[in-house]
Amino acid sequence: MRCLIGLDFGSLSARGVLLDAETGAELAHAFHPYAHGILTSVLPDGTPLPAGFALQVAADYLAAAEDLLARLGRGRDVAGIGLDFTASSPLPARADGTPLSASHPGEPHAYVKLWKHAAAQPWAEEINARGGAFLYGFGGKLSGEWLLPKAAEIAACAPTLWAEADRFIEAGDWLVWQLSGIEARSLDFAAYKAQHLPAGYPDAVPGLAPRLGPPHPPGTPAAPLTDAWRQRTGITGAAVVAVAVIDSHVVLPAVGAIGPGTFVGALGTSAACLVLADGPRPLPPGLEGAAMGAVLPGLWCAEAGQAAFGDMLAWFVHAFPLAPDPAENYARHAAAASAVPPGSGGLLALDWFGGNRVPHGDPGLSGLLAGLTLAATPAAIYRALTESLAYGTRSILDTAVEGGVLVDRVILTSGGASANPFLVQTIADIMDREIEVPRIENATCVGAAIHGAVAAGVVRDFAEGAARFGARESRTFTPGPAAAAYPAFYAEYRRLAADPDLVAALRTLRRLGGRSTGRS
Repeated sequence: MRCLIGLDFGSLSARGVLLDAETGAELAHAFHPYAHGILTSVLPDGTPLPAGFALQVAADYLAAAEDLLARLGRGRDVAGIGLDFTASSPLPARADGTPLSASHPGEPHAYVKLWKHAAAQPWAEEINARGGAFLYGFGGKLSGEWLLPKAAEIAACAPTLWAEADRFIEAGDWLVWQLSGIEARSLDFAAYKAQHLPAGYPDAVPGLAPRLGPPHPPGTPAAPLTDAWRQRTGITGAAVVAVAVIDSHVVLPAVGAIGPGTFVGALGTSAACLVLADGPRPLPPGLEGAAMGAVLPGLWCAEAGQAAFGDMLAWFVHAFPLAPDPAENYARHAAAASAVPPGSGGLLALDWFGGNRVPHGDPGLSGLLAGLTLAATPAAIYRALTESLAYGTRSILDTAVEGGVLVDRVILTSGGASANPFLVQTIADIMDREIEVPRIENATCVGAAIHGAVAAGVVRDFAEGAARFGARESRTFTPGPAAAAYPAFYAEYRRLAADPDLVAALRTLRRLGGRSTGRS
């Protein structure tokens, strides 16, 4: 039996699935938490970290990969291996791929800078102020989450370390390099996180270009798994390693999103929204970035998202528990919220608890709960928070449509979609659109496995991969009676979100709150 392996490297852990390459059946799945998690206060050797740092240890990825590949693939004939990664999460390395953190364990800038590393934002703003044509496809500005600002931060803050770095590379690309022995970078990471254009990378950070490498489109084989990794994991067969993919992008073929006119929302702790079209076009004002052929061949894809999504609801249910069991806790809050009317008590929230991505692209913004009276109840507040997430998702969809992109299909996936039907129904009501939630376990890992299948030639293309390995059925949510109540509330959401004085106040409050707690 030939098999496929798909690996998903998230912020705190990695997961993997083993699929039958012929039938698509899932044969096994596995999970591996990172030993060091996310470093936000101290390095492993005890060195304290400045405010805004979010780092990881590259060796944790190797340990996770070895464990997952061995548990899933030992003694198996593996045709292809695909993997996805959180992004942008780059690291400095030597020419042989050795992370600089191995020789500089007490230097913060030698480690992987996780996507949520906020300390690079000033360098993003500096690059944005200089401007350049490469910003055209990204709304005129970069985020501090991306590769260029993080490179500029190292060059400015640790010039000696920067001089030692032969490569600056996304963690996903770096892991493909370790597994295959070939430095084969992904066009997905390069286009969306390093602003690579057909003419090449932008000259935005002095000395960065020699530390990068030419990117390859999705589904490209890097090379077979090395002999050393075969010995460590017991994997046999061709074991072709595909170039890596961004985690929020890799899910598309697994949920059948392989054609134009499709809007996909991956609802996790944060939310990533993707809009697919069949040809290059200008980025709709307000969205974050777009590229042609970097997510799936032949498709233009614009992306946006919400910085806080599931973690907003998690904050509330953990702060005000109704049950000791987490799943029951969520269920009770959802049941209570569903029993009160839309916009209960006139409550309205702005979903910026982790900053705002659309339309302001400002991680320094804070959220808002408006309309509070003495009649407010916990159920009404939970409903308002849920509605705010739906308003935020609809605002992304509307921004795309207002920018001239046709959307005739909405798909929601990931944990927030599968585990929270009240949330999805609320989104259907507020969007006033039919929503599909594909029935598929481990969709992100399956998407990675499909990339491995394309790279290994198990399938001709992503369409065949989606048909063989992707979701075979979906649950459909249609707008209910509550939909009639939401246009007025949504209009108020858009009005508050666009109010410059309110936005300035929320930014100031976030800054003052950080000072009061000593974080910034």
